[in-house]
Amino acid sequence: MKKANSKKGNSKKGKIGSSFDDFLKEDGNYEGVTARAIKRVLARQLDELMRREEISKTQLASRMKTSRAQLDRLLDPENDSVTLGTLARAAHAVGRHLRMELV
Repeated sequence: MKKANSKKGNSKKGKIGSSFDDFLKEDGNYEGVTARAIKRVLARQLDELMRREEISKTQLASRMKTSRAQLDRLLDPENDSVTLGTLARAAHAVGRHLRMELV
């Protein structure tokens, strides 16, 4: 009688099972993809905080001492040309701190 959980045929060959991060690193796209992903997360978090605390775009732009156009760029998850200074001002404007680290 054969066991149902036989390991035969389950061997991994080549890159099967490697992580998506490994794929991006090998492809040379890891840093860019990671930076865009972080920006998207930050934009969503900021948008959620604005909704939760009922802060309008005009109010937030005023708190940040910036324009609505700059705020719209910050909130656009596809726009990754935002500076750390702008992100830090946005965090401060909603009562939060921007924390980053090298890992």
